[in-house]
Amino acid sequence: MTADSAGVIHDLGYRHYDGPRLGRGAIIRALYWHSLRSAYGIGRGAKAKIVPILTFAIMCLPAVVNAVAAARGGGRLFPYDTYVFQLRALILVIFVAVQAPELVSRDLRSHVLPLYLCRPMRRLDYPLAKYTAFFAACLALVEIPLLLLYLGTIASASGGAAIWSQTRALSPGLLIGALWAMLFAAIGLALASLTGRRAYATGAIAIYFFLTWTLASILISAGQGRGGPAGASAAPLAARLAGLISPVSVLDGVRQWLGGTSLSPVPRPGGVGALYGAMFVLLLVASLGGLAARYRKAGLS
Repeated sequence: MTADSAGVIHDLGYRHYDGPRLGRGAIIRALYWHSLRSAYGIGRGAKAKIVPILTFAIMCLPAVVNAVAAARGGGRLFPYDTYVFQLRALILVIFVAVQAPELVSRDLRSHVLPLYLCRPMRRLDYPLAKYTAFFAACLALVEIPLLLLYLGTIASASGGAAIWSQTRALSPGLLIGALWAMLFAAIGLALASLTGRRAYATGAIAIYFFLTWTLASILISAGQGRGGPAGASAAPLAARLAGLISPVSVLDGVRQWLGGTSLSPVPRPGGVGALYGAMFVLLLVASLGGLAARYRKAGLS
C-alpha cells in the first residue's frame, strides 16, 4: 500500500437496531417457549411431530373410551391417581427418551452454548429454561388426559353432588401427575445432557427407565413370594423396599404414601412410605443438580 492510498469503509446497508434491549428475562422466556415448541415438534418438519402426536393420542385413548362408556350410562372406568399405570409409565418413557435429547443434545453437539452465554444471561439460566419447558411438556402429556377423563365423566353425571365428588377425586390425580412430570423431565434432561449424540442419549434414557422398572418388578415379585397381590397391605418388607429401585415405582409409592388407595403393581409402602418420599426428593435433587453441574462445565466450550 502506497503512502497516499487510503482505506475505504463500505456501507453494506445493514440497518441499525435502535429498539429496546429486553435483557435476561426476555431471553429466558424466548428459550423456554422455543424449547416447549420443540418438545412437541412445533415449527419443525412432520417427522419431528410423529412421536409427540402418537404418545399424546395413545395417552388420551383411555379417557375417550371412558367418555363413550359414561355416555352409555356407565361409571368412570379408570382412577385419576393411577390412570392406567403401565400405559402412563410406558408412554412417558418413550416421550422423554425421544424428546429430551431434542431439547439439549443438538445444542451440545453443535457447540452453540457459548453463543447463548455471550448474551446477558447467567450460566444456569439455560438449564432452568430447558427444564421448565420440558416439565410443562410432560405435564401436558400427563394432565390433559386426566382432564378429558374428568370432563367425560361429569358430562353424564347427574346432580351437583356427583360432580363435586369427581372434582374432589381429580385433585389428587393432578398432583400425582405433576410429580410424574417433574421427576421424568429432570431425569430425562440430566441423562440427555451427558452426550451430544441424540441416539446415545435416547438409548441411555430408555435403558435406565426400563432396566430399573424391570429389576424392581422382578424383585417385588420375588419378595412377595406367596404374600398376596402387589396391592396387599401385608406385603413383605423386601417387596416394599424393592420399589425404591425404579423412579416409576418410587412415584407410585409416594402416591400411596400420600393416601392413594387405587391398586397398582407396586406394594403399599406401609411403614417405609417416608423412604419413598425421601427417594423421590433424592432423585429429583440429584437430577437437577447433575443438570446444573453439567452446564456449568459445558458452557465453557
